[in-house]
Amino acid sequence: MVKLINELENIIKYTFKDKSILQRVLTHKSFNSHKNNEKLEFLGDRVLGLVISKKLIDKYPDEKEGIIDKKFANLVNKKTCINIAKKLNLKKFLYLGPSHKNLEKSSEKIVSDSLEALVGGIYLDGGFKASEKFILCFWESYIDKSIITLIDSKTKLQEYSLKKFKILPKYTFFKKTGPQHKPLFKTEVQIPESKKIVGVGSSKKNAQQNAAAKLIKILDI
Repeated sequence: MVKLINELENIIKYTFKDKSILQRVLTHKSFNSHKNNEKLEFLGDRVLGLVISKKLIDKYPDEKEGIIDKKFANLVNKKTCINIAKKLNLKKFLYLGPSHKNLEKSSEKIVSDSLEALVGGIYLDGGFKASEKFILCFWESYIDKSIITLIDSKTKLQEYSLKKFKILPKYTFFKKTGPQHKPLFKTEVQIPESKKIVGVGSSKKNAQQNAAAKLIKILDI
């Protein structure tokens, strides 16, 4: 047990002063219905939200609140937490009851929840600075990627078109070029009183986003 605890602490780059907190972090309710990580998960979810919110505001001081909110949602959602939990190999260290050890469908939620519990545990053991350091370390690549996230130009154009013309933008897929392993898609978009604008991308979705972004720029929305 001590060996496993040391292994996990090396992975997460944090050493718990109170090992009982870490033990609680790793205990699922299926293993112990009274002393488990549910409350730490609740706490960790709030700490994670605070740290990520602060980081995004610092990183994108001129960004609109709506876009910050979308970036935030992508950074704290279950998918991101699952990916980070898998990177930490967190499942290996969890105390699970017999009914959950082989349930693959539930395992992703369990490790995601346990990651939030880990954030809560670090906060209890080491305070805000320690939890912030852990979060910014393991969410760093996701935060960096958020700068190139396609911030829904399609949604923005759609909202504009519906508000002004009561009609959706019209997208027309018209060409696919390039080799099979690296295709290039071309799409046209048009709204009332606008020209047809061509967008390109590595998928139909990306081409639509590109076309919408170009039209938004032309219309100065």
